[in-house]
Amino acid sequence: QAQLVESGGGSVQAGGSLRLSCAASGRTFSGYAMGWFRQAPGREREFVASISANGVYTYYSNSVKGRFTISRDNAKNTVYLQMNTLKPEDTAVYYCGSSRSVGVPTTPTDFGAWGQGTQVTVSS
Repeated sequence: QAQLVESGGGSVQAGGSLRLSCAASGRTFSGYAMGWFRQAPGREREFVASISANGVYTYYSNSVKGRFTISRDNAKNTVYLQMNTLKPEDTAVYYCGSSRSVGVPTTPTDFGAWGQGTQVTVSS
């Protein structure tokens, strides 16, 4: 599995936007589905969005559908998470993961590698 490095987190006010990036090492990035998860203090890691290896299929949690967009650039070995209309409840550490699963995996056990996480804080 590739090594993953997230970036782009920060502090914004409610209604603002952020774009997270996850850069992967290795030459087999296009063979992996990718996903974003988040974890708030005292809570379990929560699925946010995933994208298939070829980028054709995406899947979102109900809590972010219509506000977040996942995309990938296989030429740059990078997956993105565009987050719009942010809410205080979106505050968490966001992690990207890579998966050998077919399609759009949604559970943490489907993912074999994780980045170190990037903090997103949304104030009201």
